[in-house]
Amino acid sequence: MPSELGDFLRTRRAKVGPEDIGLVPGGPRRVTGLRGEEVALAAGVSVDYYRRLEQGRELRPSPEVLAALSSILQLSEPEQQYVYSLAGVARRLDEQASIRPVPPELLSLMDSWEEAGAMVLDPLLDIVVLNSRAAELFCGFTETANLLEMVFLDPEGRRFYVDWEAAAQGTVANLRASADFSHTPARLTELLETLNSGSEEFAAYWSRHDVQPKTHETKLLHHPVRGRLTADFHAFGVASAPGYQLLIYRERS
Repeated sequence: MPSELGDFLRTRRAKVGPEDIGLVPGGPRRVTGLRGEEVALAAGVSVDYYRRLEQGRELRPSPEVLAALSSILQLSEPEQQYVYSLAGVARRLDEQASIRPVPPELLSLMDSWEEAGAMVLDPLLDIVVLNSRAAELFCGFTETANLLEMVFLDPEGRRFYVDWEAAAQGTVANLRASADFSHTPARLTELLETLNSGSEEFAAYWSRHDVQPKTHETKLLHHPVRGRLTADFHAFGVASAPGYQLLIYRERS
């Protein structure tokens, strides 16, 4: 039975060509990217072992194997963290550990920003708090409880994000990068079931296994009252609450 780890390796393998790792492509190829046996050879493992990895019959690769695969598949830093966590090798937070709430000093600081919208997201992209400027920005949405549900399930999402596809893909990749910090697996399961059943696009993007945390970007938005506007977004980690993100935006004049 396929596993998350196997699915991830398979999707990354399709993105790397033989020439990218110094192999001669040879004749016509029936697969996109590297063959499984090429990955196995380059990683120094047997073809059967690598096949079991992708098929979900081998779930505990060693750190050395993961390091080799990360290099061969040219994984980014967030993707490396993700693949280690899928294999249960990455250092993870204790499931029983408690997350400190957002510090009141940060909440006061957010409220003082008159020209910048700000909100705090938890690891599952639930919106923990947002200031008045951010609330005004998202005033067209029915609810502002979870960023993924706003993008995929609220009709306002497709109107609000002018390049909806880019926003949708980026939000899913951000969830892949942050979900491992969550201490509520039941909430993650519930969220994924809701999104998969309510949006074919989400199901398709989730199956790609793209991993990319938010950093900064410029977005073209359509506000229900003020019309089209451009905003610069910046994301920062909340040191007191691992996996939480402070998202700040400033509109361009």
